[in-house]
Amino acid sequence: MDRLPWKEPARVAALESALAARILVIDGAMGTMLQAYTLDESGYRGERFRDGHDAHAHDHAGKACDLKGNNDLLTLTQPDIVRAVHRAYLDAGADLIETNTFNATAIAQADYHLEHIAYELNREGARIVREECERMTALTPERPRFCIGVLGPTNRSASISPDVNNPGFRNIRFADLVTMYTEAARGLIDGGADLIMLETIFDVLNAKAAIYALEELFDGIGARLPLMISGTITDLSGRTLSGQTADAFWYSVRHARPLAVGLNCALGAAELRPYVDLLSQVADARVSVHPNAGLPNAFGEYDDTPEHMAQLIGEFASAGMVDIVGGCCGTTPAHITAIAAAVAGVVPRSARDDALAA
Repeated sequence: MDRLPWKEPARVAALESALAARILVIDGAMGTMLQAYTLDESGYRGERFRDGHDAHAHDHAGKACDLKGNNDLLTLTQPDIVRAVHRAYLDAGADLIETNTFNATAIAQADYHLEHIAYELNREGARIVREECERMTALTPERPRFCIGVLGPTNRSASISPDVNNPGFRNIRFADLVTMYTEAARGLIDGGADLIMLETIFDVLNAKAAIYALEELFDGIGARLPLMISGTITDLSGRTLSGQTADAFWYSVRHARPLAVGLNCALGAAELRPYVDLLSQVADARVSVHPNAGLPNAFGEYDDTPEHMAQLIGEFASAGMVDIVGGCCGTTPAHITAIAAAVAGVVPRSARDDALAA
């Protein structure tokens, strides 16, 4: 992967320059923002799917599948809403904007019988973000903004059996993961993503399939994009769902030579701190973190305030643990504004390491 030239060397140079100068800020939760619009079934369908979708999009009983809850689909049916969310995060101070493609793989979209639009979801998701980033960069050319093309973990696991009575059973093959990740990544690249992020990784074997797919795809186009890899510590045991500690996770993906490795989701900033600290001690890449706004309450909502979350992440930065920060579930533009203020002027971890090495 590293032998290939960058697809857009000027964009990568600008990103590297920004990372050397300051801690960069990722946006917050897309789902949290979209839920505030309280869209009904017709809202999710939009005009394109107003009268049903197509011959493939029906459940086993022959009835049309509901599309409500398919947030990725809103990129096509409600692009103005998705664009407004991206703009809100840019206005809040985010440097890196994630595409609305967390579940935009053929496997995840199969729940809605929309496997056939996976490529389009990714291409359009990246196109919208890239346009918004370029719009903001034109207003503040001294501070360029960048599009992160998101590849989610999928709703399947290559390592864990979904059948407790048959531990050897798998509901997905490595080769199938490679195929669907290749399609999604091609859409992100064609749409103009500046870098690719594998995020919310609960099973490193899924991530390895994505890495393999990217390597093959980059070889095919003769150029590459920077890669971010972000795992998920699922509980206070300090392990991913498939059983890895934070440092084991790093050593499992280190061969991909990512621009940054980090942790996101599942836990709040307070709970994630020891694992971010561990990762910062072992990783020879930049370190990122975008936690949830605390742990979910009894109603499944997140209560950590912008001020408290920013204080915690600001301490991560002051301790020299991170290069990239942001928010996951439950975070809003208010959280991102507070986080951006908390890390402003703090030297990034990688710059501190370079200074120490010199």
